[in-house]
Amino acid sequence: MSQDHLIIERLERIERLLSNQAQGIKEVLSFNETCQYLELSQSHLYKLTSTGNIPHYKPNGKKLYFKRSELDSWLLRNRSNDREEVDQMAANYLIKKGRIKL
Repeated sequence: MSQDHLIIERLERIERLLSNQAQGIKEVLSFNETCQYLELSQSHLYKLTSTGNIPHYKPNGKKLYFKRSELDSWLLRNRSNDREEVDQMAANYLIKKGRIKL
């Protein structure tokens, strides 16, 4: 490989990294940016928007846009409890129902 080819490859890699970094700063994402951000296929994201399962905006009735903070909330909406939390909830339930005497 020639020196020029290596320089071009490195510049292209730097350009991709800068593009990804700039995307991390944006608050409003386009449809394609959202697919990348959520790691979803376009067809799956279309399905989520058409069924109203994901927050989105259509300012002119055509293009879809998404607010990053709303996407983050959507991603984190169904938290699963860890083992300790489940055990504590079970203990609290049994104590409340009077099945275990302290």
